[in-house]
Amino acid sequence: MRYTQIVMCRFTDKYALSPQQSLFLAKKKWDENIYCGMRMENRNVTFPQTQTILGGVNVGSLALDDIQAILNMRDAWKYTLDTITEPLSLSALCKMNEYISRNESLKWGVLRSGSVGISGINYTPPIPVQEKVEEELAAITEADKSATEKALDLFLWGTRAQLFWDGNKRTSLLSANKLLVSAGKGMLTITERNMADFNALLAAWYETGDGEPLKSFLWEHAITGMSV
Repeated sequence: MRYTQIVMCRFTDKYALSPQQSLFLAKKKWDENIYCGMRMENRNVTFPQTQTILGGVNVGSLALDDIQAILNMRDAWKYTLDTITEPLSLSALCKMNEYISRNESLKWGVLRSGSVGISGINYTPPIPVQEKVEEELAAITEADKSATEKALDLFLWGTRAQLFWDGNKRTSLLSANKLLVSAGKGMLTITERNMADFNALLAAWYETGDGEPLKSFLWEHAITGMSV
């Protein structure tokens, strides 16, 4: 693993973009972010194939469920950008998941009501309780921290809590990006070259509950922006 943990990382904001610049960045990089979501789910798609589907052209070699997943993420991003100035609430998270997991599971856009396991992991996330979820979400979004650190905390919380029946990593990625884009602090995107290290650190986060290594890795390698 190439990763070396950052010691005493303060998780400061790396970018300071205007609302116009931030929306420009989000629209410029949404295809890369959607592809990131596909690779986090180990879907067998390429970046050019993702771009082709997003451009409205069919790719005959792709499975129908892979095409559906790309289009679902597209619609979730459109919803997020259309509501970018609205606060991040549990209802917004549910709406994101409704778009992302549409036709992928028995239920989408609602909190999970039964037990689930994580493949290859011993940790079993508890069944979410709405009141507790709302309290935890508020504690993250209202914390006295940088917008970047709050976005990273949100991503880690959403992935380990497994709030929904399916699409938890993608919902967590999108919600973290809502915080970043609305604050003008860049975007969270795990690139292909960092995916193996990310997956190893994510598995460790699931098992141990120690999020500092993953949080530091994401801050160092996955927060992107643009010079202005």
